[in-house]
Amino acid sequence: MTAAAAEDLGFVPLRVAAVDPLTSDSAAITFELPEELQARFAFRPGQHLTLRRVADGQDLRRTYSVCTSAAGGPLRVAVKRLEGGVFSTWVLDALRPGDVLEVLPPAGRFGPAVDPARARKYGLVAAGSGITPVLSIAWTVLDVEPESEVVLVYGNRTSGDVMFLEELADLKDRFPDRLQVLHVLSREEQESELLSGRIDRARLQRLLDTLLTDVDEWYLCGPFGMVTDGRQTLLDAGVDPSAVHVELFHADAPPPRVRTVPAGSADTAVVTVVLHGRTTAVSVPKDGGSVLDAVLAVRADAPFACKGGVCGTCRARCVSGSVEMDVNYALEPDELAAGVVLTCQSHPTSDEVRLEFL
Repeated sequence: MTAAAAEDLGFVPLRVAAVDPLTSDSAAITFELPEELQARFAFRPGQHLTLRRVADGQDLRRTYSVCTSAAGGPLRVAVKRLEGGVFSTWVLDALRPGDVLEVLPPAGRFGPAVDPARARKYGLVAAGSGITPVLSIAWTVLDVEPESEVVLVYGNRTSGDVMFLEELADLKDRFPDRLQVLHVLSREEQESELLSGRIDRARLQRLLDTLLTDVDEWYLCGPFGMVTDGRQTLLDAGVDPSAVHVELFHADAPPPRVRTVPAGSADTAVVTVVLHGRTTAVSVPKDGGSVLDAVLAVRADAPFACKGGVCGTCRARCVSGSVEMDVNYALEPDELAAGVVLTCQSHPTSDEVRLEFL
């Protein structure tokens, strides 16, 4: 695909400045960012980039979180090898400095709006590669909010699996009174029994009772079970739901749902989408594929990445009509209240729908 065609989809070609190993199965990718692109790629803590590669006729897209401080840090993401992962395997085995990747500008709402005048205590819980957006949040808070504190609970199997071990140690040295890092290892004994094992509900509750006190705002990122169990543990402990923010890096596909069209209703809906200033109408079966798939058939510039309801790249606002989502792992309650939906999970339930991509 030509650079011009990639630009038509919103992607920008960026040159890789460095590929730095983090563990035996992960690496950090730093991009060169010309001055004319600085504003376009300015990021907030917790945001992610969508990377794209076309190989053997396949359009491969993956989202990876920025893992540096939003207060002047470089544009850098981390990639961990997934079993059978075509994209991650290529990145770790073949990507080199000087190569060019197609990248969408930063997106996502997982992270605080930092304020130098604010004093808060942030509780961050991560496992595995879930550290990447959490590291950005911690780093930015420590840089920007001089009166705020951060406590990080980071779960891995062994010490050899810990991504960003040196960066976390450096942050601890820079902010010894404001950063607490608790490494929890599931397959390696530690001096403290409390920190030896998985971050499950029982362990998190014990940490809440002892080390994670007086936290104002929570951010959890990692595998499905840890994130959902962790959120429920916090809610059961009386934490305000608006103070608990979660992000998944992967979720298994939900089982197929059988959809029935109510008697007297049309079999298909006319879905009108507004995208990049252009309006397009498509016919979408009510008992068939997603709205996103129907839109992509006529608008290749529709944004997407995971198609699993996790990344939120395909967000749109439903301004009229109605849709039903199969799953939602990306949208916050305030977004849902404002009519925001994930088009990759949406199916029309009214005869006419109007969506505005965000």
